Amino acid sequence: QVQLVESGGGLVQSGGSLRLSCAASVRTFSSETMAWFRQAPGKERELVASIRWSGIVTISADSVKGRFTVSRDNAKNTVYLQMNSLKPEDTAVYYCNRLGGVRWDWGQGTQVTVSS
Repeated sequence: QVQLVESGGGLVQSGGSLRLSCAASVRTFSSETMAWFRQAPGKERELVASIRWSGIVTISADSVKGRFTVSRDNAKNTVYLQMNSLKPEDTAVYYCNRLGGVRWDWGQGTQVTVSS
């Protein structure tokens, strides 16, 4: 069973930065395209960004382009989400998961709250 553990969230002022981490207990991590999702209160979970095994990043949410980026450390089975110039509308619970195939069981996520 794959375990996903997200961390790094918190309360930050508008314009601030955070770096989220997600550790995945899966042997195939280095070959997986990993993705970050987020879910704001009352809204559906949305895909934010993803990173291929090769390191190629795709930013899927137009609202974060130019502000967020994704990186990974395959030796640590960890994927990161660097969030800069945060805005109140970025407030959400952030999750990671594989992008392709059947989703693994979701982790608990990490709460990001941006104050204005």
